[in-house]
Amino acid sequence: MNTRKYLQTIFPIFNTQRTKEILNINPTIAPVRTEAQEVHITVKQYNADTLEEHTATSLHQCLPLVQPNTVTWINIDGLRKTEVDTVCQIFDIHYLIVEDILSIGQRPKMDDFDNHLFCLLNMLYFDAKNTAVEQEQISIILGKNYVITFQEDAHRDVFNPLRDKLKLPNSKLRQSGADYLCYVLLDLIVDRYFTVMEQLSDKIEWIEEEIIRNANTRSLARINSMRKEMIVMKRNIGPVKDLINGLIRSESDLLSDRNTKYFKDVYDHIVQAADMVDNYRDMMMSLQDLYLNKANMKMNEVMKVMTIVTCLLAPATVIGGIFGMNFDRIPYLHHKNGFFIAVSLMLFIPVWMIWIFKKRGWF
Repeated sequence: MNTRKYLQTIFPIFNTQRTKEILNINPTIAPVRTEAQEVHITVKQYNADTLEEHTATSLHQCLPLVQPNTVTWINIDGLRKTEVDTVCQIFDIHYLIVEDILSIGQRPKMDDFDNHLFCLLNMLYFDAKNTAVEQEQISIILGKNYVITFQEDAHRDVFNPLRDKLKLPNSKLRQSGADYLCYVLLDLIVDRYFTVMEQLSDKIEWIEEEIIRNANTRSLARINSMRKEMIVMKRNIGPVKDLINGLIRSESDLLSDRNTKYFKDVYDHIVQAADMVDNYRDMMMSLQDLYLNKANMKMNEVMKVMTIVTCLLAPATVIGGIFGMNFDRIPYLHHKNGFFIAVSLMLFIPVWMIWIFKKRGWF
């Protein structure tokens, strides 16, 4: 059994496979995406007065639902190349967007086309069992009076608060257009980042307490594992600032000026999230220094005890060595109390040394 497999068997936290997942991303290699087994298509059509919900079995049913006087949200859970190609043909979406939707490990980005705005970013989840940050790629296409969203996982969704808001007739969402719907989608994704960071914060605090209480090799492994997750967080959160900033600066007719302030609010949140990730990374570096300091202190304590023991045994060693020499004439060698005198010196001198050490504050 090689070293890596041995460590993973004895200590499951030593998992180098996670490092490979994080670092081995090459955008020049054509991705091989496993197509979803299930695809769910839901359509919500609304305005200030009405709300209609549909479950589409065919993508061709979606186009007639897009009306000038309503906003239509088409949500597709599960990615298959056939469905993505069909949607993009129906709504005249650029083929470059199709490639980005089907990509794997794509950097969060925003593209401004003539008749569409495209946003790609990752939804983040925290796997407490494996202490890992999981990613789900979300693609958002903003068109005139409609928004299309693509989600990789057909079973996980954080857009339920949005669906609840749609049921309120007097909500801001029902009163606004498709660009406001795009804002709400982005805002929910960014808010999810804070939820994941709170869970990471709890893990960091637990590791800190463990290091202070009883630092060991597993503590260092956990620190290294958390630093990997900080890389994932920074890789996903950092580019979203550019994405939101691109929407704010966009001159597209699909974005109304009155909704710019809402995107600026999301920008403020993502800047705050990016700062928190940097703080967490600094904290992990501090924890690593704390662990090393604790290890050095522990080693110093061991060395101090061993040094004291050596010093206390030195007088006995010297006295025993002197009286063990092969000379005929040694003082007290044939004295009737010579043994007791030697043993008394061996005990008295170390006791006297302990008193001196304590008086000087050496221990």
